Amino acid sequence: MIRKKKTQGQLIVLSGPSGVGKSTVIAELLSERDDIYFSVSFTTRQPRVGEADGVNYNFVSRETFEGMIERGELLEYAKYVGNYYGTSLKIIQDKLKAGIDVLLDIEVQGAAKVRAKCPEAVLIFIIPPTFEELSRRLHRRATDQEEVIQDRLQKAREEYVQIPNYDFMVVNDKVSDAAAEIIAILTAESCRIRNRIHLVSDVSPNTALERNEKEIVAL
Repeated sequence: MIRKKKTQGQLIVLSGPSGVGKSTVIAELLSERDDIYFSVSFTTRQPRVGEADGVNYNFVSRETFEGMIERGELLEYAKYVGNYYGTSLKIIQDKLKAGIDVLLDIEVQGAAKVRAKCPEAVLIFIIPPTFEELSRRLHRRATDQEEVIQDRLQKAREEYVQIPNYDFMVVNDKVSDAAAEIIAILTAESCRIRNRIHLVSDVSPNTALERNEKEIVAL
């Protein structure tokens, strides 16, 4: 049987505190699901060791980013620990209209804006097994000064308050298990009527009704 291509892609939002391991989970997820487009966010922060422009983020100047805001080129944007982060509107629209699922890695402010503009988006919040483990991961990363780490931990506490606004919560204790849970969520979402109604679009309501009536008579 030939399956019909989806007429609209699914927008997926992943959020979680800094240090929870979102990038690692996303890499695992994309290695399992090559049919998902990962939207690379724009940011004004400096690249960390090992990060590449256009792969982890699109690194731009504050002036460039603020110009994108003025021209309305962003689906969402927010300031986090002194830096801007944002998502290209046109790229997302083009991919979704082509029936391609799109994955966003954004913080809670941006997720709230996406939910307001795209109520059918799937919002997933990733947490560590414990808050103490989050602190250990941030310190083990050894990329920030202690003051910055404490700022990130305080920000995480504030982000936790927003968890009830999400649809799902995934615990990143083991990366492969976290990715598997997200895949399970996306599989369930793909089975929703709104995402599969195109599979029966060639069956008219009248034809379906006639078949039901014949089955009732036969009984």
